[in-house]
Amino acid sequence: MTSEIRRTFYPLIRTTDTAESMEWLEKAFGFEPVGVYKDDDGTIVHAEMRYDTGLFMFGNTDTAKTAVYVAIDDPDAHHDRAKAAGAEIFRELTDQDYGSRDYAARDLDGNEWYFGTYRP
Repeated sequence: MTSEIRRTFYPLIRTTDTAESMEWLEKAFGFEPVGVYKDDDGTIVHAEMRYDTGLFMFGNTDTAKTAVYVAIDDPDAHHDRAKAAGAEIFRELTDQDYGSRDYAARDLDGNEWYFGTYRP
């Protein structure tokens, strides 16, 4: 019997050129692309790579930074808890076109945390 891995934390890597970074990460470290999603102009807006059982997600940004995505089962309750605790919500709860319901917040030090139902 094979058990499914239920991942919860996903590093979210921001790059200035996702296509170039993916090619380099594959060549240098052996990471394997598992998903590439582009907008109508052909720009990569989201990508996923893995190594063994680990997986990370990333996409383009004007300034490179790193954040964490956390898969959760009840985003509404989670959002309400974070807001009540004073978290800076910088992206309100939203139903995404790919099926996730998510939001984004900053912690006391300004680190970005993304919470949603999406599990790559």
